[in-house]
Amino acid sequence: MMKVVVYVRLKDSVLDPQGKAVSGGLRNLGFAEVTDVKVGKMIELYMDDATATENLKERVGDMCQKLLVNTVIEEFRFEVVG
Repeated sequence: MMKVVVYVRLKDSVLDPQGKAVSGGLRNLGFAEVTDVKVGKMIELYMDDATATENLKERVGDMCQKLLVNTVIEEFRFEVVG
């Protein structure tokens, strides 16, 4: 079994209200050193080794573009873990 981890976050040009709320909460709790927060998501894909092909990176990129990521407002990166 092969594991691919996809990291998704809002583009820098997009307002992140959840990040702002977390940032404000941390400041209220006394963590003044935090200047900004970006909240994202992590997606783990478990792939069958037998069907994972030499174009795995292209296939995962297609998955992200077509379903996992809203490319208008989000950016992504991924890594093959196993």
